[in-house]
Amino acid sequence: MYFRCGLTLLYKSLYTPIGRTPQPIWGSLSRSLVLSPQRRIPEFNSFVARTNTCGELRSSHLGQEVTLCGWIQYRRQNMFLVLRDFHGLVQVIIPQEESAASVKKILCEAPVESVVQVSGTVISRPPGQENPKMPTGEIEIEVKAAELLNSCKKLPFEIKDFVKKTEALRLRYRYLDLRSSQMQYNLRLRSQMVMKMREYLCNLHGFVDIETPTLFKKTPGGAKEFVVPSREPGKFYSLPQSPQQFKQLLMVGGLDRYFQVARCYRDEGSRPDRQPEFTQIDIEMSFVDQTGIQSLIEGLLQYSWPKDKDPVVVPFPSMTFAEALSTYGTDKPDTRFGMKIVDISDVFRNTKIGFLQDVLNKPQGTIKAICIPEGAYLQRKDIETIRKFATEQFNQEVLPVFLKANRNWNSPVAKSIMEEQRLGLIRLLEIQEEDVVLLTAGEHKETCSLLGKLRLECADLLEARGVVLRDPALFSFLWVVDFPLFLPKEENPGELESAHHPFTAPHPSDIHLLYTEPEKVRSQHYDLVLNGSEIGGGSIRIHNAELQHYVLATLLKEDVKLLSHLLQALDYGAPPHGGIALGLDRLICLITGAASIRDVIAFPKSFQGHDLMSNVPDYIPPEELKPYHIQVSRPADSEAEKSLLNHPPHPET
Repeated sequence: MYFRCGLTLLYKSLYTPIGRTPQPIWGSLSRSLVLSPQRRIPEFNSFVARTNTCGELRSSHLGQEVTLCGWIQYRRQNMFLVLRDFHGLVQVIIPQEESAASVKKILCEAPVESVVQVSGTVISRPPGQENPKMPTGEIEIEVKAAELLNSCKKLPFEIKDFVKKTEALRLRYRYLDLRSSQMQYNLRLRSQMVMKMREYLCNLHGFVDIETPTLFKKTPGGAKEFVVPSREPGKFYSLPQSPQQFKQLLMVGGLDRYFQVARCYRDEGSRPDRQPEFTQIDIEMSFVDQTGIQSLIEGLLQYSWPKDKDPVVVPFPSMTFAEALSTYGTDKPDTRFGMKIVDISDVFRNTKIGFLQDVLNKPQGTIKAICIPEGAYLQRKDIETIRKFATEQFNQEVLPVFLKANRNWNSPVAKSIMEEQRLGLIRLLEIQEEDVVLLTAGEHKETCSLLGKLRLECADLLEARGVVLRDPALFSFLWVVDFPLFLPKEENPGELESAHHPFTAPHPSDIHLLYTEPEKVRSQHYDLVLNGSEIGGGSIRIHNAELQHYVLATLLKEDVKLLSHLLQALDYGAPPHGGIALGLDRLICLITGAASIRDVIAFPKSFQGHDLMSNVPDYIPPEELKPYHIQVSRPADSEAEKSLLNHPPHPET
């Protein structure tokens, strides 16, 4: 049912007319480039053997002779079968007459998921046998001819959404997994949104779609890059983590507005929201400021948003990095629910509790808390797990405080809170009778980070017990701005690294600090957050060669020779410019409610970065490596490894 309704809504939303007439492209190009009129209804049956798709037939087609092609979804009592294609399902009557024995033989003997072509007449279903849950439920096909186009061998799993399959099995047989209604919906929704984004950017706002190179050179800072050998000894290409330098160079080249559906690469561990290769909607503009970029993206998302979802409301709210950290404990807050972090230091300024007194006596010491609504749903083991996490991961104590005194589990300190302090907590946190307060003390940043993680953990625990906090149908966008320009390096806190990337411009109000206290400089960097996930990030760029050289060489201590081409370009009249990149995989994942971005990519890599279907990465014979002047030292195969290669495990193990 999801398959039929979902795709119907998808096609309706894809082919609604554009709300305004596209403006001609600027300058002399407007005489030679004419935008074609929009097609309102797609022609799915052009150039192919079928006359109709399985999902389009209705009562209006009664009496028509049709030819359909598709997969046998299931068969019932050798009397009926359901035929499926990308568009939907239709019921087919298997003829029982002796004169149609050959047709019956084909349709009765073909295994499920075999590909067949049938020809026949659209007829009404008998009264009382209509299926209102099926878009084609009023009709069926009276078959006159059938052809088995390809038989299907026994499947490794049933192609039904409700049948549980391990992700490894799905990835190994990805071409079968793609037949599922959910994967069909996800990929078609993705295609629809990309098409609407192109329309908005290129047709309505004059952006130029430009492809940039995949083979490039190492970029200072940032994530690790994949390297590609060349035939020149000791020389390598790098796969770009983004087209960052190219899009800035396009602005120097006067292209003014650039856009690309860009493939990007990062050599880092795969996570539910990460892949070694991924896709982003890459954008750059000249003569723009932060407000202009934000308005563009809000309009882009509003225009391309699926029609079967609640419409996007603009403008999106905005929050500074410092405010996000203080209120939510993270720079990508999920604002669909409350449980905000509150500073309660003043409530305990005169406390008799020793360790709280010690914390407040320190220069950066603070006491903070979050209020967990419906905390009565939390069990004793939950509180113990939370406290253990705080101790092990942050080396901090978390105190649970209940209004009901008999529930202060393992927290004798909580019983020492005076009535005045209890009333202060109730006032500041707006505590209700069934709520629980999680209180912790320490340095500001660490305390906020801890409570930010506990906020999400508690939300998971409460929702597992039936308390609805995060509406899955709600899409809560947020701009986070005023990030620091630099952060201390983890391995060497005395040195700086870019918080975003080394081409980000400093905040105009903080430029004077760049030469005296660079660690205090804010940047013109902005992130777009959706439901607690970062789906986009960008900045206004440095367009002055001297300033860029100072940031790279003096502050970041990078080898400027690696970026000599960019520095040189900035010296030849580079316009002010800025841009952004939207993570397409992550955006579609959130919109569809998928568990992982792997569910919105046709052929993703596994959690370990492997393609389980084609078994890559794989070894290359030494003779094929010779032209690249590479020798590989491989560890000797153990007997167990050799045995595994000769006798691979069953795919479900």
